[in-house]
Amino acid sequence: MATGDTFYCDKEEAKDDEFGNKVTIVRCHGRLVTETSPELKAMVKALISNGGRIIVDLSDVSHLDSSGLGTLVGLKASAINHGYCILELENMTPRILELLRITNLTHMFAK
Repeated sequence: MATGDTFYCDKEEAKDDEFGNKVTIVRCHGRLVTETSPELKAMVKALISNGGRIIVDLSDVSHLDSSGLGTLVGLKASAINHGYCILELENMTPRILELLRITNLTHMFAK
């Protein structure tokens, strides 16, 4: 687990899904906040242009602020607009799920 105010994300190329889509898992660690959101945005934006399926694993995110939420929404919108990329969130903590619920964004990230 990431400590303090640190944030980093790593990516893993997974096996293609049942539809032949290339699958990339991006694992986030630490605080996804104003100061750290650009790192996730840069990594995922580059992947979106390649198409396929991107899974953002949030299981090790200790805090998510409005900027972090805005980054996730923006990345999802970018994936939708490109038309050949699927972006999904996985392993969301109860706090992140509650944040999505109270901001009426659960439908945006539903599979």
